[in-house]
Amino acid sequence: MKVLMTAYPIEAIIIQALAGLAYGMVLFIIASGLTLVFGVMRVINFAHGSLYMLGAYLAAAVGGVLASPVIGFVGALAIAPLGVALIGVGIETTLFRRIYRKEVLLQLLLTFGLTLIIADVVRAIWGGEIYRLALPEFLAGSVELFPRRRFPVYSLILLVVGPAIAFGLFVMLRRTRFGRIVRAAVNNPEMLAALGIDVGRVFTVVFALGCWLAGLGGMLIAARSAVSLGMDSQIIVQAFAVVVIGGLGSFSGALLGALLIGVVLSIGQLYFPSVAQILPFVIMALVLIARPYGLLGKAER
Repeated sequence: MKVLMTAYPIEAIIIQALAGLAYGMVLFIIASGLTLVFGVMRVINFAHGSLYMLGAYLAAAVGGVLASPVIGFVGALAIAPLGVALIGVGIETTLFRRIYRKEVLLQLLLTFGLTLIIADVVRAIWGGEIYRLALPEFLAGSVELFPRRRFPVYSLILLVVGPAIAFGLFVMLRRTRFGRIVRAAVNNPEMLAALGIDVGRVFTVVFALGCWLAGLGGMLIAARSAVSLGMDSQIIVQAFAVVVIGGLGSFSGALLGALLIGVVLSIGQLYFPSVAQILPFVIMALVLIARPYGLLGKAER
């Protein structure tokens, strides 16, 4: 059986690759929250995708309440990630503190249970309808990159937001006192506590930040595609693929993995639309064979 590949002009391939990079940036924002929580607390949070979905629904709700698309978009950008972060604080203080340093099975059971609870809460509040966050007029248009080839302005904005988030995380973790405290909490929490630092509060702030990133990713997606039940399942699988490909706990690896998956998905939809969704997992399998700890990860001692 021969696979016939349609020939596309180079401009179309570049546009498709840029669309993949834009999606990859959102995927990086979501996966960076997952990486942050795992890197600091060593908790595999399957509920991260549900928090992303919750952020998308909150963004659509805020945008629907506020009349102006501009005010609605800005309000959703401010409120939705913050709302998810506050919910994350409640989850961390009441549930997650009980499973730190516990066996992985308990973590998986708890976080999987949370996905079911959050899905039921979302269904009870918003029902099964499809929502979307309206874009302001200046973000809803497109620009001509090539003759008769246009590209959405919002996707161009995403190409800037992703690197800005990556740079902000790097500065926060490597150039600030809080970042030094977080790294100390990873390496030697007992010594950090002996120095008078409340390690539990550090974990709470880190988890809230990870949830804020999930909510931000959901808000950004809400303005790009439909918000519906089940959107958490697809994104959490892709986010875990990003983390595994890049390397557990590596932010630079998460960025590389997210961009790789975004481009592969986008280009794959051109040439292999029927199997495009499985291509990232083929890449993940190949990476695991060559480097079990990811492209930029370090082997655990």
